[in-house]
Amino acid sequence: LCYPELCISRDEEQLDLKQETDSLMEIPSYEINENSEADLSNQKSFDSPDENPTSTTDEDIDSQNSEQRIPRDCKECGKSFGNLSQFKFHMNLHKKGKHFVCEVCNKSCSKIANLITHMRSHTGEKPFSCKECDKSFSRNINLKIHMRTHTGEKPYSCKECDKSFSLNLNLKTHMRTHTGEKPFCCIECKRSYRDLSNFKKHIRTHTGEKPFSCNECDKSFSRKSHLKLHMRTHTGEKPFHCKECDTHFSRMGNLKTHIRTHTGEKPFSCEECDSSFTDTSRLKKHMRKHTGEKPFTCKECDKSFSDTCNLKRHIRTHTGERTHTGEKPFSCKECDRSFNQISNLKTHMRTHTGEKPFSCESLWRRME
Repeated sequence: LCYPELCISRDEEQLDLKQETDSLMEIPSYEINENSEADLSNQKSFDSPDENPTSTTDEDIDSQNSEQRIPRDCKECGKSFGNLSQFKFHMNLHKKGKHFVCEVCNKSCSKIANLITHMRSHTGEKPFSCKECDKSFSRNINLKIHMRTHTGEKPYSCKECDKSFSLNLNLKTHMRTHTGEKPFCCIECKRSYRDLSNFKKHIRTHTGEKPFSCNECDKSFSRKSHLKLHMRTHTGEKPFHCKECDTHFSRMGNLKTHIRTHTGEKPFSCEECDSSFTDTSRLKKHMRKHTGEKPFTCKECDKSFSDTCNLKRHIRTHTGERTHTGEKPFSCKECDRSFNQISNLKTHMRTHTGEKPFSCESLWRRME
């Protein structure tokens, strides 16, 4: 699939980052290219009077000085200059174009400093290190932006609400929640997204791309977050624990659902009746009672069930034993009888213990 929006948006992101960079750097009105002797000699020719023996009068000098002091703006980049010589020298840089070329990929840069920074993308050099953590960066400006994660600085504020952001690009994305703008549209299904990141994730559902692979097994994932969750099945990590009963979970969502068993909260309600549930999966299972949907089918016969639990029970109890296998894994320790369900074994055990838990009165109540 070809999505021109991806290319356009990368350019937009680069522009936003450049604007971010420019806002943090002091840009002098007059720049000297340290690697071009020709440029310096050209500047001298602008600043120095002509080597012409013809004499000039005081009136001519005053006229030249007046012309030198006229402010001028560059039409190429918008920079302003206070005198003619600086302006001419600057315009000469535009004429010369990009003359510092990368030997690895042939990319051209207008300044040697830009070429040096670019070369780090090939060498992997990251000379700017964060003193707070172990992260390093190829550009000093990227380090400055990163430092906001430690200082908490968020200089870009939303005018519509009280939210602030560390990057102008993040503010720009946030503003779309107010405007409703969704510029990234999927060609396949017409779904639209506010930000490029979620759009890219969605595209993988069509392409089947799974770029994030597990080093422990052969599974791959379309999202990095999904790989991170999967890795916990190998490491056994369960970082989310319940403060009430000290049960641990590998996912935050599972912990939140578990917490509701303590609080009694049941936020998911059935629109057909007054039943409520702690999570959406239980609500979906319940809704099948109203819709009659039975998506789980027995492979050995044509029976279908509304949930997997009933399907498993069917496989065990058909014809009084585990259907299709004949297995009876629950054995009585008092006699040689076996059962296909543990509930049947418990009922049988009462013939040995003499237990009779159901009185006539309790049965009558149940019938009512």
